[in-house]
Amino acid sequence: MSLGVIGQAAGLFAVTNIDDILILALFYAQATGRAGAGRRIVIGQYLGFAAILGLAIAAGFGATFLPDSALPYLGLLPLVLGLKAAWQAGKRDGRDDGDDETGAKAAGPGILGVAAVTLANGGDNLGVYVPVFANAGIGGTAVYAAVFLALIAVWCAAGRFFATRPLMARALTRWGHLLLPVVLIGIGLLILIEGGAFGLGH
Repeated sequence: MSLGVIGQAAGLFAVTNIDDILILALFYAQATGRAGAGRRIVIGQYLGFAAILGLAIAAGFGATFLPDSALPYLGLLPLVLGLKAAWQAGKRDGRDDGDDETGAKAAGPGILGVAAVTLANGGDNLGVYVPVFANAGIGGTAVYAAVFLALIAVWCAAGRFFATRPLMARALTRWGHLLLPVVLIGIGLLILIEGGAFGLGH
Protein backbone atom coordinates (compact mmCIF):
# COMPACT_ATOMS: atom_id res chain seq x y z
CA MET A 1 0.00 0.00 0.00
CA SER A 2 1.66 3.22 -1.18
CA LEU A 3 2.02 5.99 1.40
CA GLY A 4 1.70 8.43 -1.48
CA VAL A 5 -1.75 7.10 -2.39
CA ILE A 6 -2.81 7.16 1.27
CA GLY A 7 -1.69 10.78 1.55
CA GLN A 8 -3.52 11.73 -1.65
CA ALA A 9 -6.67 10.00 -0.41
CA ALA A 10 -6.50 11.77 2.96
CA GLY A 11 -5.96 15.14 1.27
CA LEU A 12 -8.82 14.58 -1.17
CA PHE A 13 -11.19 13.59 1.64
CA ALA A 14 -10.24 16.60 3.77
CA VAL A 15 -10.64 19.10 0.94
CA THR A 16 -14.01 17.75 -0.20
CA ASN A 17 -15.53 17.22 3.25
CA ILE A 18 -14.27 20.09 5.42
CA ASP A 19 -17.78 21.58 5.66
CA ASP A 20 -19.12 18.34 7.15
CA ILE A 21 -17.36 19.10 10.45
CA LEU A 22 -19.68 22.07 11.12
CA ILE A 23 -22.74 19.98 10.29
CA LEU A 24 -21.53 17.17 12.55
CA ALA A 25 -20.89 19.64 15.37
CA LEU A 26 -24.47 20.88 15.03
CA PHE A 27 -25.78 17.31 15.06
CA TYR A 28 -23.72 16.48 18.16
CA ALA A 29 -24.96 19.61 19.91
CA GLN A 30 -28.50 18.49 19.13
CA ALA A 31 -27.64 15.04 20.50
CA THR A 32 -26.54 16.30 23.93
CA GLY A 33 -28.34 14.35 26.64
CA ARG A 34 -30.08 12.05 24.15
CA ALA A 35 -29.29 8.39 24.77
CA GLY A 36 -27.83 6.70 21.71
CA ALA A 37 -27.93 9.85 19.58
CA GLY A 38 -24.14 9.95 19.14
CA ARG A 39 -24.15 6.40 17.82
CA ARG A 40 -26.96 7.28 15.39
CA ILE A 41 -24.92 10.20 14.06
CA VAL A 42 -21.92 7.96 13.35
CA ILE A 43 -24.07 5.28 11.69
CA GLY A 44 -25.91 7.90 9.62
CA GLN A 45 -22.65 9.52 8.55
CA TYR A 46 -21.26 6.16 7.46
CA LEU A 47 -24.45 5.23 5.60
CA GLY A 48 -24.60 8.52 3.74
CA PHE A 49 -20.95 8.47 2.80
CA ALA A 50 -21.08 4.79 1.84
CA ALA A 51 -23.81 5.70 -0.66
CA ILE A 52 -21.58 8.44 -2.12
CA LEU A 53 -18.63 6.08 -2.23
CA GLY A 54 -20.66 3.30 -3.85
CA LEU A 55 -22.00 5.61 -6.55
CA ALA A 56 -18.55 7.07 -7.23
CA ILE A 57 -16.87 3.66 -7.47
CA ALA A 58 -19.61 2.29 -9.72
CA ALA A 59 -19.44 5.34 -11.98
CA GLY A 60 -15.64 5.20 -11.99
CA PHE A 61 -15.83 1.70 -13.42
CA GLY A 62 -18.49 2.51 -15.96
CA ALA A 63 -21.81 1.94 -14.17
CA THR A 64 -23.95 5.03 -13.68
CA PHE A 65 -26.99 4.77 -11.42
CA LEU A 66 -27.66 8.50 -11.12
CA PRO A 67 -27.48 10.70 -14.22
CA ASP A 68 -25.62 13.97 -13.75
CA SER A 69 -28.88 15.86 -14.26
CA ALA A 70 -30.34 14.19 -11.15
CA LEU A 71 -27.53 15.22 -8.76
CA PRO A 72 -28.74 18.80 -8.16
CA TYR A 73 -32.07 17.47 -6.92
CA LEU A 74 -30.28 15.88 -3.96
CA GLY A 75 -30.51 19.39 -2.55
CA LEU A 76 -34.15 18.66 -1.77
CA LEU A 77 -33.03 16.31 1.03
CA PRO A 78 -31.32 18.88 3.30
CA LEU A 79 -33.90 21.50 2.29
CA VAL A 80 -36.80 19.36 3.52
CA LEU A 81 -34.87 18.33 6.65
CA GLY A 82 -33.99 21.99 7.29
CA LEU A 83 -37.63 23.06 7.01
CA LYS A 84 -38.59 20.25 9.38
CA ALA A 85 -35.86 21.34 11.83
CA ALA A 86 -37.10 24.95 11.58
CA TRP A 87 -40.64 23.83 12.41
CA GLN A 88 -39.33 21.84 15.39
CA ALA A 89 -37.25 24.83 16.51
CA GLY A 90 -40.39 26.96 16.47
CA LYS A 91 -42.14 24.40 18.68
CA ARG A 92 -39.14 24.23 21.00
CA ASP A 93 -39.14 28.01 21.56
CA GLY A 94 -42.46 27.58 23.28
CA ARG A 95 -40.92 25.12 25.77
CA ASP A 96 -38.03 25.28 28.19
CA ASP A 97 -35.45 22.75 27.02
CA GLY A 98 -36.56 20.89 23.94
CA ASP A 99 -38.84 18.44 25.74
CA ASP A 100 -41.73 17.17 23.69
CA GLU A 101 -45.39 17.45 24.69
CA THR A 102 -45.09 14.53 27.11
CA GLY A 103 -42.02 16.02 28.81
CA ALA A 104 -39.70 13.39 27.39
CA LYS A 105 -36.47 14.37 25.70
CA ALA A 106 -36.54 14.47 21.93
CA ALA A 107 -34.63 11.65 20.35
CA GLY A 108 -32.08 13.90 18.68
CA PRO A 109 -30.68 13.31 15.19
CA GLY A 110 -31.89 10.16 13.44
CA ILE A 111 -29.81 7.77 11.35
CA LEU A 112 -31.68 8.40 8.10
CA GLY A 113 -31.72 12.16 8.61
CA VAL A 114 -27.96 12.30 9.11
CA ALA A 115 -27.42 9.94 6.17
CA ALA A 116 -29.63 12.06 3.90
CA VAL A 117 -27.75 15.26 4.76
CA THR A 118 -24.39 13.52 4.27
CA LEU A 119 -25.46 12.13 0.90
CA ALA A 120 -26.87 15.42 -0.36
CA ASN A 121 -23.97 17.53 0.91
CA GLY A 122 -21.47 15.14 -0.65
CA GLY A 123 -23.30 14.68 -3.94
CA ASP A 124 -21.15 17.29 -5.65
CA ASN A 125 -18.06 15.31 -4.58
CA LEU A 126 -19.00 12.64 -7.11
CA GLY A 127 -17.63 14.85 -9.87
CA VAL A 128 -14.25 14.78 -8.12
CA TYR A 129 -14.21 11.17 -6.97
CA VAL A 130 -15.35 9.50 -10.20
CA PRO A 131 -12.37 10.46 -12.40
CA VAL A 132 -9.96 9.76 -9.53
CA PHE A 133 -11.34 6.25 -9.04
CA ALA A 134 -11.47 5.64 -12.79
CA ASN A 135 -7.74 6.35 -13.02
CA ALA A 136 -6.72 4.66 -9.76
CA GLY A 137 -7.70 1.15 -10.79
CA ILE A 138 -9.15 -1.47 -8.45
CA GLY A 139 -6.22 -1.52 -6.03
CA GLY A 140 -5.93 2.27 -5.79
CA THR A 141 -9.69 2.68 -5.41
CA ALA A 142 -9.67 0.17 -2.54
CA VAL A 143 -7.02 2.28 -0.79
CA TYR A 144 -9.03 5.46 -1.33
CA ALA A 145 -12.17 3.79 0.01
CA ALA A 146 -10.37 2.44 3.10
CA VAL A 147 -8.82 5.84 3.88
CA PHE A 148 -12.12 7.65 3.35
CA LEU A 149 -13.99 5.27 5.66
CA ALA A 150 -11.29 5.57 8.34
CA LEU A 151 -11.44 9.35 8.15
CA ILE A 152 -15.21 9.35 8.65
CA ALA A 153 -14.47 8.29 12.25
CA VAL A 154 -11.96 11.13 12.57
CA TRP A 155 -14.54 13.61 11.22
CA CYS A 156 -17.17 12.37 13.67
CA ALA A 157 -14.68 12.71 16.53
CA ALA A 158 -13.82 16.25 15.37
CA GLY A 159 -17.48 17.22 15.19
CA ARG A 160 -18.05 15.88 18.69
CA PHE A 161 -14.89 17.63 19.94
CA PHE A 162 -16.02 21.03 18.68
CA ALA A 163 -19.54 20.51 19.98
CA THR A 164 -18.22 19.79 23.49
CA ARG A 165 -15.76 22.71 23.83
CA PRO A 166 -17.19 24.88 26.64
CA LEU A 167 -17.56 28.09 24.63
CA MET A 168 -18.87 26.41 21.50
CA ALA A 169 -21.03 24.01 23.50
CA ARG A 170 -22.76 26.96 25.21
CA ALA A 171 -23.29 28.69 21.88
CA LEU A 172 -24.56 25.55 20.16
CA THR A 173 -26.80 24.67 23.09
CA ARG A 174 -28.35 28.11 22.96
CA TRP A 175 -28.43 28.69 19.21
CA GLY A 176 -27.83 25.27 17.61
CA HIS A 177 -31.53 24.47 17.21
CA LEU A 178 -31.84 27.69 15.18
CA LEU A 179 -28.53 27.38 13.32
CA LEU A 180 -29.11 23.78 12.17
CA PRO A 181 -32.17 24.54 10.00
CA VAL A 182 -30.43 27.63 8.56
CA VAL A 183 -27.39 25.54 7.59
CA LEU A 184 -29.48 22.68 6.15
CA ILE A 185 -31.76 25.00 4.16
CA GLY A 186 -28.72 26.92 2.92
CA ILE A 187 -27.00 23.72 1.79
CA GLY A 188 -30.14 22.55 0.05
CA LEU A 189 -30.68 25.84 -1.80
CA LEU A 190 -26.99 26.04 -2.75
CA ILE A 191 -27.04 22.53 -4.25
CA LEU A 192 -30.28 23.24 -6.13
CA ILE A 193 -29.15 26.63 -7.46
CA GLU A 194 -25.57 25.69 -8.38
CA GLY A 195 -26.81 22.54 -10.10
CA GLY A 196 -29.52 24.37 -12.03
CA ALA A 197 -32.34 22.28 -10.61
CA PHE A 198 -35.83 23.50 -11.61
CA GLY A 199 -34.14 25.98 -13.96
CA LEU A 200 -32.52 27.85 -11.07
CA GLY A 201 -29.19 29.54 -11.56
CA HIS A 202 -29.68 29.91 -15.32
